[in-house]
Parts: sequence; structure tokens; C-alpha cells
Amino acid sequence: QVQLVESGGGLVQAGDSLRLSCAASGRTSSNYATGWFRQAPGKEREFVAAISWSAGNTLYTDSVKGRFTISRDNAKNTVYLQMNSLKPEDTAVYYCAADPSFYSDYATSRISEYDYWGQGTQVTVSS
Repeated sequence: QVQLVESGGGLVQAGDSLRLSCAASGRTSSNYATGWFRQAPGKEREFVAAISWSAGNTLYTDSVKGRFTISRDNAKNTVYLQMNSLKPEDTAVYYCAADPSFYSDYATSRISEYDYWGQGTQVTVSS
């Protein structure tokens, strides 16, 4: 079992930056990819970014490429999502999720592959 806790959300203006953190505890000795997803009111949860255990493979949805950066520090069991040039359409609850994987360089955008989820952190971007 892996427990995940997100932090770093808040209310910002368009063009501002935020850094989200996802702290893992529990069975963190195993390889796992980590993804960030978001869910806006009335919409389905969608993929934002993912990073492999080795950090050698990163994925982004098109709408955040060039603005968001995912990274991880395995010594601290923490994954980060640096969000720059935020837009009102980035407003959502952001969730991190863990996908246990045998392969250290594996990452996926498929929500169904993620076994463990955090409780989410709210990001609100005003125009």
C-alpha cells in the first residue's frame, strides 16, 4: 500500500505559478510511476502529467506542455508539479496517483493503471 498526500494548491491570478507536492508513504521501496490528474466541476478527471520511477520518462497532456514540469525526489518520496503561466482553465482539484511498475522507466497517462490516489488539492486561477 502507498499513501499519497498532495499539497501546494491555492488561489492565484492568471499568469502566476504554483508548485504542487505529492508525498508518499507506506510501501515506497517499490518502483512506481506517479501521475498528476485534475478534475474541474462537472467534468471527468483528466490526465495532466506523469513521471517514471527513474524520472527518465515524463509525459504531459498537450494543454500544459511548456508550462508545467513534473519532477521527483525519490530520497524524499515526493513528486512535484511546477505550474507556470497558469490559466483560468487550469482551475480544478489536482490529484496525484501511483502506478506500481516492474519497469523503472515506465509511465502512463491511462487513469485505469493507477492503483493509489491522494485526496486532492484545489487550484483556482482567477482571470
